[in-house]
Amino acid sequence: MSIRDAYHAGSWYSSSGPTLTAQIDQWLADVPDELPGIGKTPIPGARVVISPHAGYAYSGPCAAWAYRSLDLSKAKRIFILHPSHHVSLSTLALPSVTAYSTPLSAFPLPLDLSTIQRLLTLTTVVSNRTLKFTTMSQSVDEAEHSAEMQLPYLHRLLQRQYPDRPESDYPPLVPIMVGSTNPATESAFGKLLAPYIADPENAFVISSDFCHWGSRFGYTYYLPSAPSPALPPTSLPNGVISSPADNAATQLHDDPNLAQGSALGSRDKPARNEPAVHESIAHMDRACMCAIATGKHAALLKALKDTGNTICGRHPIGVFMAGWEEVESNQQNASEVGESGAVEKGRFKFVRYERSSDVVSARDSSVSYVSAFAVL
Repeated sequence: MSIRDAYHAGSWYSSSGPTLTAQIDQWLADVPDELPGIGKTPIPGARVVISPHAGYAYSGPCAAWAYRSLDLSKAKRIFILHPSHHVSLSTLALPSVTAYSTPLSAFPLPLDLSTIQRLLTLTTVVSNRTLKFTTMSQSVDEAEHSAEMQLPYLHRLLQRQYPDRPESDYPPLVPIMVGSTNPATESAFGKLLAPYIADPENAFVISSDFCHWGSRFGYTYYLPSAPSPALPPTSLPNGVISSPADNAATQLHDDPNLAQGSALGSRDKPARNEPAVHESIAHMDRACMCAIATGKHAALLKALKDTGNTICGRHPIGVFMAGWEEVESNQQNASEVGESGAVEKGRFKFVRYERSSDVVSARDSSVSYVSAFAVL
């Protein structure tokens, strides 16, 4: 057995099992048992979440909102779609190891080797080029943090759900690193994953932070048309259709002003009568959340083009959205009725939004974090 080490433990999060367990349990406990307008957690049928992947000191509490929403009651395997931060990759890569370790146990989390081998046999054609899944070495796998930051939360949820089972009996993982894919490649791989997305025995975690803003990230886009004060962080776009006002709110991604901003220079600050930089960031993030909430891959691509928003998991999100569109095209009825009204399947509902800081100039920096779920 080849085991991926918990490479970032001790730096990005605690390497002490008891300490890490206590932290995760507390963050999960801090999330309300019932989410306003949604219902009790976990959300029945919420088989996919978007969760941040920064150090736990920054994004750990936000991630808890995603994991409290996640329904693993029927899960036979768990896919993790995550970006590549260190390796140039134009396709999707699968692990070459057999298990992933975390500080929560001496026993690692198993990978679904049969599903991984099946994925490696699949091919897709994009612009007369045949593409397929590739593999990543153990060293590449360990250097990448975006999947690893999801593992302690998943491990803890499974410990709590199956207290009498060994890790070897947990639903196995299928981690997939998504490279800098173009829209056509995202659509093609989404179609390959569509049968797995449609299967009610599969759960999905999409690993993504949102806007990385500041000169150190090479991104200082500013929107003078952003509302000031910014919309409250609890007012988030979602796939719940309850009123015309809510439906209208999800059209923000179509605002032509999104493409009318400009980059701030290192010494620039907004004028006194203009919105603060962090209000502009919130507006761009909200526009991209609105685009994702539509369930339309093209809507996300347009919002990203208009704003250039540096969402590091935009490609994993794009692959999943394209996959769900393929599933949806084959289904007659993609909605279900719950206590909170008609919830369209495959439409992400955002339940948490945070930023690492409220910046005021290009010399400052911040990273945004979101948590979201979708019922499938």
